[in-house]
Amino acid sequence: MSDFAHASVAELGRLLDARQVSAVELAQLFLARIDAHRDLNAFLDVRPEVTLDLARAADARRARGETGALLGVPMAHKDIFVTREWASTASSRMLAGYMSPFDATVVANLKQAGMVCLGKLNCDEFAMGSSNENSAFGNVLNPWDKGAVPGGSSGGSSAAVAARIAPAATATDTGGSIREPAAFTGITGTKPTYGRPSRWGMIAFASSLDTAGLMTQSAEDCALLFNNMLGYDEKDSTSLDRPGEDFTRDLNIDVRDLKIGVPKEFFGDGLQPDVETAVREALREYERMGAQLVEISLPNAELGIPVYYVIAPAEASSNLSRFDGVRYGHRAAEYGDLIDMIKKSRAEGFGPEPKRRILVGAYVLSHGYYDAYFIQAMKVRRIIADEFQRAFAQCDVIMSPVTTSVAFGFGEKAADPVAMYLADLYTVPGSLAGIPSMSIPCGTGAKGRPVGLQLMTNYFEEAKMLGIAHAYQRATDWHRRVPAGF
Repeated sequence: MSDFAHASVAELGRLLDARQVSAVELAQLFLARIDAHRDLNAFLDVRPEVTLDLARAADARRARGETGALLGVPMAHKDIFVTREWASTASSRMLAGYMSPFDATVVANLKQAGMVCLGKLNCDEFAMGSSNENSAFGNVLNPWDKGAVPGGSSGGSSAAVAARIAPAATATDTGGSIREPAAFTGITGTKPTYGRPSRWGMIAFASSLDTAGLMTQSAEDCALLFNNMLGYDEKDSTSLDRPGEDFTRDLNIDVRDLKIGVPKEFFGDGLQPDVETAVREALREYERMGAQLVEISLPNAELGIPVYYVIAPAEASSNLSRFDGVRYGHRAAEYGDLIDMIKKSRAEGFGPEPKRRILVGAYVLSHGYYDAYFIQAMKVRRIIADEFQRAFAQCDVIMSPVTTSVAFGFGEKAADPVAMYLADLYTVPGSLAGIPSMSIPCGTGAKGRPVGLQLMTNYFEEAKMLGIAHAYQRATDWHRRVPAGF
């Protein structure tokens, strides 16, 4: 049974189909592993009785003759998605103990497919951060090196999958919060086209950027989950109404003659040699498989960070205004009048990073600065998106490093917000454009810490992107490697 902990979602589905294991047995296995590795602080809320009820229901469905690649397979959800059975806090004191009356659409879709939830995962507060050092409930540790950050904001999701205490996990990506932690922990992290996954029930940070995605062992696992997770949702005004599709259809894609765009701007100053070495070797592996490398240029990609840190805080300032102690969230115990209550409630409920972004956002939206900052940022955002379209006219997929370095140590960048923001240098441009992108493990760097390779394709080309990633994962075993002790 213990060997099943290292099995992929696809493998677990086949084991369940063959009646070699039951959903209850898998749930018990992973609940025991979660308990054994509590020091990682990946999980915030675990309720074994609820998980086992879901597993029994999945087994009953199989006993009635139902089948499905995901039916009975365990997974976990980032604490940015609301859930009925587990607390939904966005890792903030503002929502401590909050129980939602409904499930987020993404959660409901995967539950309908029969997946068994193991609990809720730690993250940066309101998904704001690149290191998971902003959670109100403590840091998540990186399973590869417990002195290193797991990346953020989806650090709990990435650590759980890397440590094999969950076979898969939901995550969210606003400026790189799936790809960066996936790279730091040596797993596969995938962000689909903006608007493909529903945002209904996802606690909002920046509404024009927030995208639900996945942390998995492999591209194949991601394709299986996307088949059930993605789809139009009339409750979400940003949801795209597109026909359903099979995201596994290109898993056997032939990469011979594939044109891989390599943006020269992503291999310049600041990229650490150990990361570049691993990424270049991954590109050579694709060449050995018959792909062709094409140098491309994204000249305004470097403006992604300043553009992102105008738009995202502006939208956060608006979205987080609802947490005032009246409509939602923490209410101060002692106050004088209504204004005093709101001030104290927000001061006590929000941590330093949300406060910082609310202040920046309020500033750039204020009279006299809206045109100078927000409107200009939106114009540059369009320029960056157009550059990607020109690039895709020259290539099938863009590949680059995910981050400038391997995972850094706790506290190394905490005192310098700008240095922390620069961790998203290579991921933010794709988020601003809204294109699908992912990170796959491709080697190790300093201190044996993992390195990720970023893949980006044009809008709605998730299946092709996953197939290209799967080709690399068939040829290498980086995605199969597990941290010592796990």
